[in-house]
Amino acid sequence: MAIPISYNVRNLKLRKGLTIMTAMGIALTVTTALFIMALLAGLQRAFKTSGNPLNVMVVRKGSTSELTGPFPADNFGVLKTLPGIATNTAGEPLISGETVVVIVLPRADGSGEVNVSVRGMMQNGLALRSGVKLLQGLWFTPGQREVVVSNSIHKRFSHANVGDSIEFGKGVWQVVGVFDAGGTAYESEIWGDVNQMNSDFDRQGVYSSAYLRATDPVTAQALKNRVGDDQRLKLDSSLETEYYERQTSNGAVIRFIGWLVAGIMAIGSSFAAMNTMYAAVAYRSREIATLRVIGFSRPSILTSFVFEAVLLSLIGALVGIVLMLPFNGMTTGTSNQTTFSEVVFSLQMTPMVIITAILFAMVMGLFGGIFPAWHA
Repeated sequence: MAIPISYNVRNLKLRKGLTIMTAMGIALTVTTALFIMALLAGLQRAFKTSGNPLNVMVVRKGSTSELTGPFPADNFGVLKTLPGIATNTAGEPLISGETVVVIVLPRADGSGEVNVSVRGMMQNGLALRSGVKLLQGLWFTPGQREVVVSNSIHKRFSHANVGDSIEFGKGVWQVVGVFDAGGTAYESEIWGDVNQMNSDFDRQGVYSSAYLRATDPVTAQALKNRVGDDQRLKLDSSLETEYYERQTSNGAVIRFIGWLVAGIMAIGSSFAAMNTMYAAVAYRSREIATLRVIGFSRPSILTSFVFEAVLLSLIGALVGIVLMLPFNGMTTGTSNQTTFSEVVFSLQMTPMVIITAILFAMVMGLFGGIFPAWHA
């Protein structure tokens, strides 16, 4: 015969002070775990939702990113002639030669300076990123010292409003627009004309990368293989989505440190739950004896006390989730070890993150309750 759940609820109510203190300890642990998981979920979303599966990205052979070495512009002429490339409204191949550099910008709050990626692109580069929308101003004019900044950079850095000027390269660049990249990796970039960018950084005749739009997914895979296999080009290629997915490895350090801290706190919370349950066992020794006399079995009492500990942890988990809600969607940034610049992303409390946090709390309650329950 099982002990009613109402019995456990009543006991938690009777020991309000101890219940609240233990639940808050568990809540803080869950909040820490939630914060780390939301950080990682946001970082992964920024990269995994970046790019178009029809876009093929080309870099110099052996390069791990667009920053690790340019390739000759002569190869760009060969790329334009490959079969399977989609065309724009003018009937020209949808392909963009691009240059990526890193500049330093001061934060708007005056807390320091940070590396920011600047991308020079051809006019087709805008068409290749159809998911990006202009929020303010105008797109940059080819051949002019004009740039458009992402909405995240517009909010987080100085001199990033329409009409402001940013000094880099060989002079001053005018900010003419602000774009929204929908939370993708492009939210961490500034865009301008590739030819003007190459001139400013003495990179005439080379590109950091090239982007090609395939007509369909099968052709995109064929283009990727054709570029990589062409011995004349000496270039590597990948689908744009694949390139950004590989950069999710930047979250490894956050994941390790976060789970280390959460693990240490979880051990402390488990001992707190265990202490609470041991106190309950000592306080209710006569009550437990009475339960045995009136016919409740040892497994029933064991199950009841374990359930009570898990219920206590679930209360802590719910409090932790509520404490974390104000941070959901908060914008932050971290250093990208591939591009040596800041990646801007938002904390994401996804359903999977919340479910994992609840399971994490239940495991703490289980370990915190099993030994006192056995003792009971």
